[in-house]
Amino acid sequence: VQLQASGGGLVQAGGSLRLSCAASGSIFSVGSMGWYRQAPGKQRDLVAMITAGGSTNYADSVKGRFTISRDNAKKSVYLQMNTLKPEDTAVYYCYAVVVTFPGYAQRDYWGQGTLVTVSS
Repeated sequence: VQLQASGGGLVQAGGSLRLSCAASGSIFSVGSMGWYRQAPGKQRDLVAMITAGGSTNYADSVKGRFTISRDNAKKSVYLQMNTLKPEDTAVYYCYAVVVTFPGYAQRDYWGQGTLVTVSS
C-alpha cells in the first residue's frame, strides 16, 4: 500500500492551499484517513481526520480554516487550507487505516509528507 501526497508549496499569509493524498496498492477497505503535521523541532500533531462514514475531527488551531474531505471511490483524502498563517508552516503527512485483505487486521499507512510554507 502506498499513499502519495501532493499540493504543498509556498504561500503568503492569508492564502490557500489544497493538499491531496491517494492510496494505492492491495487494498480491501479504507477506514479513517487524515492529516498530521510536523513543524521543525516539534512533534507530529493531528490536523484533521475523517472516518469512512464522513465524520470529521479537527485540531482547535485549524477549526474554521481547514476542511477535510474524502472520495472513497478514489481512495483519496483532501485538505483545503484557507486563511493560512505562518504557524501553519510544517511538513504535512497523510495517513490511512487500511485492511489489505478480508480478515486481515487493519493498520496505518503514511504518505511521504509534503511541505507547506506560509510566509508573513
